[in-house]
Amino acid sequence: MACMSLPGGLSVSPEEVESSLTPTPIVVVVTPTAVPQAVIDEATAEDRLLINLYERVNPAVVNIQILTEAPSSMGGDVFPEGEGSGFIIDMEGRIVTNNHVVEGADEVQVTLYDGTMAEARVLGTDPHSDLAVIEVDLPQQLLHPVELGDSSQLKVGQRAIAIGNPFGLEGTLTTGVISALGRTLPAESLFTIPDVIQTDAAINPGNSGGPLLNAEGLVIGVNTAIRTTTGGNSGVGFAVPVNLAKRVIPRLISEGRYDYPQLGIRGMAVTPLLVRELNLPVDAGVLISEATAGGAAEKAGIKGGSREVSVRGNLVREGGDIIVSIDGHAIRQFEDLLSYIVMETEVGQEIAVGIVRNGREQVVKAVLEARP
Repeated sequence: MACMSLPGGLSVSPEEVESSLTPTPIVVVVTPTAVPQAVIDEATAEDRLLINLYERVNPAVVNIQILTEAPSSMGGDVFPEGEGSGFIIDMEGRIVTNNHVVEGADEVQVTLYDGTMAEARVLGTDPHSDLAVIEVDLPQQLLHPVELGDSSQLKVGQRAIAIGNPFGLEGTLTTGVISALGRTLPAESLFTIPDVIQTDAAINPGNSGGPLLNAEGLVIGVNTAIRTTTGGNSGVGFAVPVNLAKRVIPRLISEGRYDYPQLGIRGMAVTPLLVRELNLPVDAGVLISEATAGGAAEKAGIKGGSREVSVRGNLVREGGDIIVSIDGHAIRQFEDLLSYIVMETEVGQEIAVGIVRNGREQVVKAVLEARP
């Protein structure tokens, strides 16, 4: 192999030249920065909180399977039709779930967290709130009731924990936060559910009827619906507020139903567009389109609209009273009116309705009646 001559009579091979031109690699040893002990302790405390909560509450959560009787031509046997979740509320074996979970069931079968199975009977259902109460006859040592909280104290950003049976996977815990409050949700009736809790804790088919909990393990809502385009969780789930459940449940147990108060009106929220187009005298409230014939509002002298006009292509009945308060509580939109009447009043109760008529505010008394 040829060598290269250098001044002074020295010679080197090409391999030696190449070797001399290759830099020695620099080896850098990276030492990971230690996680501060305070951060580790905080994460561990959070883990322990969820573990403790699950161990305390999961025994109260049940799997509900709905059985439907086949036609006599098929033998008349019962077969699984659907399933959901529920939670034990007392030592009498009463369980809260969704109306849509047990509606139309020929048989209801409950499975406890330890695998114990029992038949349940339906005590009462309420399509207006999508709530139902069922009952099992089991020894008290198998019953572990959960404690109900207070949904009026909730804040957006607060931790939310769901326990249920998504896709039939029993005893599943998911976590998230309360992502919004004061939602309204269409019920199976013609009415809507007020003060609904929105959460990003994963809610999927099978979670229906299970508890939504706060960090203390108190029930703050009953998981009832998801918003999805795929049939699975998309980060938006809804729960019936526990304060509504606390109003409805005792009546479902004692009477099998719950009678809701109503004012008997149709209306819409006052918006800047309506203010401008209809020259309304207030910038917030509920414009009454119609006072139901023979209803509480009509009996109190509250008036609906008298003529239809087109507002941006939509027909609006104008000329009616505008509700701006009930019992001194400001009403800025229809959801405020619905929430107050459902959550704060009873059938037969007299309320003071603040209305604006012909630009002047006045108060009329109305006695609430039951929904049809």
